[in-house]
Amino acid sequence: MQSLETTLQQATRDLTVSLEQIHAIAKSFKQAMIDGMAGTDETLKMLPSFLQAPTGRETGQYLAVDFGGTNVRTLVAELDGKGGLSVKNHLSRPLKDPSGAYDYLAASASAEELFDFIAEQLAQIAEPSVTYHLGHTFSFPMRQTGVNTASLIHWTKEIATAGVESQDVNQLLQAALHRKGLTNIKPQVILNDTVGTLLTSAYSHPGTDIGSICGTGHNTAYLEPKSPLTGGPMVINMESGNFNKKLPLSNYDRQLDQSSEKPGAQLLEKMVSGRYIGELLQLIMTDLQKKGLLSHCADKVTAFLSQPACFSGADIAVLTGDASGDLTAIAAWLKQRLCITDSALSDRQALATIATLIATRSARLVAASFVGILQRIDPALEHNHTIAIDGSLYEKLPGYADAIHQVLAEVYRDRAHRIVTKLSKDGSGLGAVVAVAIASRS
Repeated sequence: MQSLETTLQQATRDLTVSLEQIHAIAKSFKQAMIDGMAGTDETLKMLPSFLQAPTGRETGQYLAVDFGGTNVRTLVAELDGKGGLSVKNHLSRPLKDPSGAYDYLAASASAEELFDFIAEQLAQIAEPSVTYHLGHTFSFPMRQTGVNTASLIHWTKEIATAGVESQDVNQLLQAALHRKGLTNIKPQVILNDTVGTLLTSAYSHPGTDIGSICGTGHNTAYLEPKSPLTGGPMVINMESGNFNKKLPLSNYDRQLDQSSEKPGAQLLEKMVSGRYIGELLQLIMTDLQKKGLLSHCADKVTAFLSQPACFSGADIAVLTGDASGDLTAIAAWLKQRLCITDSALSDRQALATIATLIATRSARLVAASFVGILQRIDPALEHNHTIAIDGSLYEKLPGYADAIHQVLAEVYRDRAHRIVTKLSKDGSGLGAVVAVAIASRS
C-alpha cells in the first residue's frame, strides 16, 4: 500500500498544470470556439447575447433580477452617463430555505412557484407608481433568439425545478408578474451572468472584452468582433464550463464526474468552480486518510468525510491562506469542522498542500481558457485587453488572481502587460441594468 507521502507526491503530479499543457488547452479552446461558432461542435455553445458593448454614456434608472444559483437578487440601479453606476435599492433571498420551509430549486417545485417567488422579491423593491424596464440575468445555458427571448437549454449547478427547461424564461417571469399584478415591471432583456460581468466592466472600462465568473460556477463570455448574425461586434456567451478537450483529468476528477448528476457534462466547471473544488478536497482527503492522514482519529475523520458535500470553496480558502509557521488557522479549522484538537503539523501541511494544488490548478485552467480566447480575437496580442472577473474564487481565494497572472506572464512574457484582469464586483446584477440601457439605446 502507498504511503501518505507517496500519495501526496502522486497528487502533486496529477494536479499540476504545466506550461506545455496550458498551450495545448488554449489551442484546443480556440478551435472549440471556431467550431462552436460554425455550428460543427457544441462543446462551446457560443450563444449570442444580441448585445453590443456599452459606450459608457448610457443613462437612466432600471430594475434588475439576478438568478444564477441558490439565491435570487433584485436591485434598482442608475447609470450616470459617465461610466458610473449606483445601486439605489437591492434585496437578496435564498431560493432554498435553510430550515426546509421551501425549496424552489428541487424537481418537486414548479416553474410557476419559482417565478412567483421571484416576482414577489421584485415587488418589494419596485415603487408601484413607477414604470420599470427590467433586465434579467439568468445564469444558465440558454438558447437565445433575441435580446429578450431565450429558452433554458438545461439546468446546471444541480438545480432541477420542473417545467422550465425548453421554455422562454422571460415569458415565465412576465406571466408571474401579471399574476402578482406587477404590470409596471416590463422585462426587456435577458442575459447570462458572464455577459453581465463583461458589460458592467465595459461601462466604466471601455477596453473590457472578456467577462468571466470564477465562483460557485464557472463560465466566460467575450466580445466577438464580427458576429455571424450581424457582421458587427456582439457579446458571446460560450458556456465554457462545458469545455472538455485536452483537460488533464485525474482519477479524483473522474470519481467526481461519475458521481455527479450529469456525468460527462461541464467537465471544466467540475475542475475549477467553487461548487466542485470542495468535493475534490473531500475525495482527496478520503484517499489520503486511508494512507495515514489524521490516523490518530481515523474513525472521526471517516465519519465526517462520509457525509455529502462536506467542504466548499471557503474551506479551500482557509487551507490555502494560512501563512503561519505552525499552521494555526488550519488547526483551528480542524477543531471547528472535524472536532480534532490534536492534529500533527505534518497532517496540517498535507491539507495545505492539497488545497493549494486544487486552487492553483483551477486558476491555471481558467487562465488557459483566457489564452485561447485571446488567441482567437487577437492572435499577435497587438491590443490591450481587460478581463473582468466576478466570483468568490477570484475575489477571496488566496493566490488565485496571482496564479492567473502567472499563466499570462508565462505565455505572453514581455507582452503580458497588455492584459489586465480586474474584479467586476456584483457584475452579473449590474450588467442587467447596463444591458437594458444598451437595448433602450438601440
